[in-house]
Amino acid sequence: VQLQASGGGLVQAGGSLRLSCAASRTMFENTVIGWYRQAPGKQRELVAFITISGRTNYADSVKGRFTISRDNRENTVYLQMNSLKPEDTAVYYCNEYGDVLTLNWGQGTLVTVSS
Repeated sequence: VQLQASGGGLVQAGGSLRLSCAASRTMFENTVIGWYRQAPGKQRELVAFITISGRTNYADSVKGRFTISRDNRENTVYLQMNSLKPEDTAVYYCNEYGDVLTLNWGQGTLVTVSS
């Protein structure tokens, strides 16, 4: 697995968390990287992605609350999550940008937002 997500936890509604995605240098320098999530009973969905040049894109449900960024020195992609809501509760994954049905998935990190 070339990408490893971490940083999840339990937080109250309105709180913040920052997730980290450690990537291999090769993947980091050559791949559009996305954050995805899968809530209980729901399909996995794309939350945000960031291109090699730093262009970003967000799902409507997280716009204005989440920020994706990349640290070129640390080969790490971050997801800063603010104003968290109970509906943000999910297992969060990082992976290359692509079709959620065909990508290979590593272990995600659980985010639980209490009301």
